[in-house]
Amino acid sequence: MKIVVFEDSAFSNLLPVVYFRPVWELVCGTSTILDKIKAVFPEEDISLQCRQYLKDYYLESSRLFDTSSETDAIFLNGRWLVRSGDREKILEMPVNSVLNTDHGIAAWRVSKKKVADYFQSGIINEERVLNDFGHNHYSVELIEYAWDLIDRNGDSIKAEFEISGNAGKILGQVDAGCHLMGKDNIYVGAGARIMPGVVINAEDGPVWISEKSKIMPNAVLEGPLFIGEQSLIKIGAKIYENSTIGKVCKIGGELEGSIIQEYSNKQHDGFLGHSYLGAWINLGADTNNSDLKNNYGEISVYINNKSIQTGKQFLGTIMGDHSKTAINTQLNTGTVVGVSCNIFGEGFPPKFIPSFSWGGAAGFREYNFDKAMEVASIVMGRRKINFTDNQTSLFRAVKDLSAALENRVRVQ
Repeated sequence: MKIVVFEDSAFSNLLPVVYFRPVWELVCGTSTILDKIKAVFPEEDISLQCRQYLKDYYLESSRLFDTSSETDAIFLNGRWLVRSGDREKILEMPVNSVLNTDHGIAAWRVSKKKVADYFQSGIINEERVLNDFGHNHYSVELIEYAWDLIDRNGDSIKAEFEISGNAGKILGQVDAGCHLMGKDNIYVGAGARIMPGVVINAEDGPVWISEKSKIMPNAVLEGPLFIGEQSLIKIGAKIYENSTIGKVCKIGGELEGSIIQEYSNKQHDGFLGHSYLGAWINLGADTNNSDLKNNYGEISVYINNKSIQTGKQFLGTIMGDHSKTAINTQLNTGTVVGVSCNIFGEGFPPKFIPSFSWGGAAGFREYNFDKAMEVASIVMGRRKINFTDNQTSLFRAVKDLSAALENRVRVQ
């Protein structure tokens, strides 16, 4: 059976962290949403269907689904954190039917049909699908906002560690003078190094340190925690529970309950809590965020040009790819930062910062687009990743989409 993972219109609620990637490349626990789907359907042929500009400039053509051909397939929403218990329900779906939820279509099964008319600019036309196909309600919660992933992160790390077969395996180097608490709940990958004075506490949840990562002296790690390949934890870092750090990241200071995608740096002292950061981000020294209001009240955020009540008491920063902060930057509770922003200066900047912005509390102007791409090219080049023509086209598409979807109020 062919499986097609698709995007729906609710991708916009996951901005800014999905400007440069499909929703299924968001991370929860030790892996992406797509990785979880593949784990549930390891023997199935999986294709992808998403926003047109991502199909054109980001994804490999061999992975894409051809909507113009007659097909027998099960379509799965890329916002669904599919679990093994969902497999039977999905495979038993009646032909030409829909599993619907309170937050969108979870799955859609078609047989011997051309489905091109059910997609617009790569996005599924939910209304038309529901009108043309029989549907049943399914009590699965699709991811709506980035904080849904933050909330589930610790439990996902625990669940994925349990089935990984990695429990208690120490394949890398652990120097004398390290303290491993709950050793059977720790994994150290091949080529990783844990330097003297490091304390790893896995008594309340697993600590997964991936291949070729390095933990420098006197760092303290609390599980549940996942650290991706070739990442560096700096001297004296304090990494608290329910955090995921992507591959090739540099992390220092204090981190709690956060998810950081690949190639992002928070090297220096400063606190980051209950946050979701995209890729290629750099937080300057002593950047701090608030994740709790002084009155302990509910936190609101600004997404899709409207204020959203999150229902959360703890929520920090949601930041899109390629954004940067200067030294001593302060970010308020529930701040949303778009892609390719530069934030600097005294005081708290606004809680919503549009993509391609340059400035701080005193006001913002639009970041010169060519300069933004030039900086991205330099940063990626330092990690031996070329800034290709496709990258240029992807940046332009993201610029156009962000201009259409975000308020562009600035101080010139």
